[in-house]
Order: sequence, then structure tokens, then C-alpha cells
Amino acid sequence: MDGLDLLKTFLEVANRGSFSRAAGKLGISKASVSKHVASLESRFSVRLFNRSTRSVTLTDAGRLLQERSMPLMEMVELTQSELEARGSRPSGRLRVTAPHGLVQTDFPALLGEFITLHPDVHIDLHLSNRVIDLVEEGVDVALRVGRIGDENLIVRRLRPMALTLCATPAYWARRGMPATPDDMRQHDVLAYSAASGSPHLPFEVEGKPYNMPVRARMDANDASALVAAALAGIGAVCVPALLAQPHIGRGSLVPVLAEFMPRDLWLHAAYTQRRHNSAALRALLDMLEARMQQEEGAATPKPSRPPAWKGPRWADPDLATA
Repeated sequence: MDGLDLLKTFLEVANRGSFSRAAGKLGISKASVSKHVASLESRFSVRLFNRSTRSVTLTDAGRLLQERSMPLMEMVELTQSELEARGSRPSGRLRVTAPHGLVQTDFPALLGEFITLHPDVHIDLHLSNRVIDLVEEGVDVALRVGRIGDENLIVRRLRPMALTLCATPAYWARRGMPATPDDMRQHDVLAYSAASGSPHLPFEVEGKPYNMPVRARMDANDASALVAAALAGIGAVCVPALLAQPHIGRGSLVPVLAEFMPRDLWLHAAYTQRRHNSAALRALLDMLEARMQQEEGAATPKPSRPPAWKGPRWADPDLATA
């Protein structure tokens, strides 16, 4: 029998002055109540009640235990009620981490809508392009673009994240529009700083990944900085289309090689537990998934691959990764 359950039984007897009435309140037999009290007395090596055929009264030790344990049990019951509420009603603090680039999308507005719908939830948003350990850093959910290799995480797809390779009209006029991925070897590339490995441009050839190494004119760990550099005419940049689309719509940036961009790239939500997640986390994940996929719709099909160009993948397998 758990110590808290023994204390709860003791307090019922102490407050009601009767083993029988305590048994009725707790929904157990009088013999079980007597056994629980005896177990508590044995644990503390003291007598807690004076028993007679007519009454049950507290000893000095019993009054001390009653005085000290009542606030403890009240706190335990209050905590239990709050925990049960958080399991059924969104409340409490959620720590969320997301890439810097998402602040330029509708993601902040979605978070704002979420906390408006659930006023008892506090969002602690931490922006970082670094892949972190969710357990070690106490993060409830991480939003990440691309594949997630940690098999200990639960992953939910939120939105297709198409990539676009683009530069200013002036840059393409000066350097020439590429017709194949290999043509980008002659261009100035603004590359995303990877945690490991050399800068590259991600393409697909015949449905297979083809990562082409490039000599980056500039690299950064934030896509916003790369887009700004591209707008200045410094080079070509490959970023999520969501970040470049406003500039493409205005004609400030012109996309190329759309038919060779990776197709199955997603924004994911990653978290550590499948069971016993808080109601707040479940509600946030459900809302993000529903709203993002509703706004994005089905992933836009890419143009068909040009069959005449297979690239150097088969001639030089070291240049491509599977």
C-alpha cells in the first residue's frame, strides 16, 4: 500500500472518529481500514488511535500526524486535480522550438490564434536552426524541415515544404539561366550552412536524390540572410518556397530548375512521447496539422522530369548521394 493511501485512510478515521464511517467514505471494508492504520502505526512505531468499543480518539502522536499530514494531502489532491485537468483541458506551459525562417510565414499567427482559443496555455517559443535534444533541453515539440533521423522521436507531418532555386533577373541576365543542375557549377551560390558536410544544392534526377557540391560565394545558418543576399544580386539561393514566394510574386526573384527540386520535403513536428501527452500539446499539434495542410492544400505536383538529361550521377557516383 502506498504511503499516501495510508495517510488518506488515517485522516478519514481521524476526521470522522470512526473506522466504519471512514470505510464507508473510502469504499473499502472496515477490516481494510484497520489493516491500513495498523500498517501506518507499524511503520512509525507509534500508536495513533485510542480504541474502545464506544469511541476512537487520537493519541498525541496521532494528533501530530493529523496536523502535519492534512496540508500535505490537500496539496496532493490539488496537484492531482490540476494534472487531470491538463490531461483533458489545454492548460499550462508548452515549450516550442522552430527554425528562424518560420517567423516569416503564417506560423506566428497560428500560435497567436492557438493561445487565443486556449487562454490557459502559455507558449514559450525558442527560435533556433540548431537540432537540439528535446529531453535534455525540456522542449515539448520541435518544428523541423526535412528528414528527422532520431528514432526516439514521434514525428507528425504538418505541411509540404517545396524548395525553390532563385536569383534576381539581373543576376540571371548577367550569368545565364541554367538548363540543368550541372549548369549551377558555374554560378555563385548562397548556401545554407549544414551541421556537417560541404555546401551543396539538393536536386532530384529521375526521382533519386542528387546533391551537387558547390563552391559557395556565401553561406549562413539562416535562410533570411541568404534571401537578402540574393535580392542584392550576389548569387542564387535555394530556400523553402514559402520564404521566397513574396519576392517571386513581385518579380524581384526568378525561380529556375523547378522540375529538379526535391518533391517529398515536409515541415514536421517532433515530440518525445506518444502516450500521456498533455491536452495542450495534443491541441497544438492537431491545430497546426489541420490549418497548415488546409492552407497549403495537396502538395503541388512537380513538372515531369526531362528524360533527355540524366546528369552526371551515373558517370560520377561520388557527386550524388542516395
